[in-house]
Amino acid sequence: MTTVEADDWLRTLAKDGAEIDRASTAERVAGVLRSRVLDGYIKPGRQLSEKALGEALKVSRNTLREAFRLLTHERLLVHEYSRGVFVRVPGVADITDLYAARRIIECGALRRWPEAGEARREAIRESVRWGERRAEEGDWDGVGTANIRFHRAITALAGSARLDEEVERLLAELRLAFHVMGDPEEFYRDYLPMNREIADFLDRDETDRAEGALLRYFDVAEQHLVTVLREQ
Repeated sequence: MTTVEADDWLRTLAKDGAEIDRASTAERVAGVLRSRVLDGYIKPGRQLSEKALGEALKVSRNTLREAFRLLTHERLLVHEYSRGVFVRVPGVADITDLYAARRIIECGALRRWPEAGEARREAIRESVRWGERRAEEGDWDGVGTANIRFHRAITALAGSARLDEEVERLLAELRLAFHVMGDPEEFYRDYLPMNREIADFLDRDETDRAEGALLRYFDVAEQHLVTVLREQ
């Protein structure tokens, strides 16, 4: 390659340089909003105000719009013509697809328990204990957050940053569906003992039984969500 060709290549990159800061900031903004979805603060159907969010996060409207675009691609937001941007309400087809993905990812990750380090194992135990404490305090939204932590901890057994990121997106979309279920205590209370059962099987190194319990969990949860969504 000649020097001239190299200079031409660099000049084309220079044209993109001005967009890098905005793009990276948009990714960070998208990450903040995704985290709020995972924690249960942003609920389905809510309209997102560019002005209010821009002022709260101290970012430009263009940056915010790029963050919206990223989250729309992740199926967390939807743009409605002439109305604005709204937090998406998942449907039955979304639930079926989400659980198909989760069965493959989380069951595969669970099989890595024998090789996982103690820190990753402890994250599973602690998420269960944290959920049980939230239930004792009557904080059922907190139980929902603990449930998300539990499944993220299962995925983390695989030791793959790419899988961790993918499951974070899947669980954020699923958390939106959880809001549609109504009373959080009525929804979450049956899943706490299931989480405890899976964690106890793992602690006894009964990985096959833990995987079977996780699959049963997915079957029950998927049917629960689908039934309620079809009745609405």
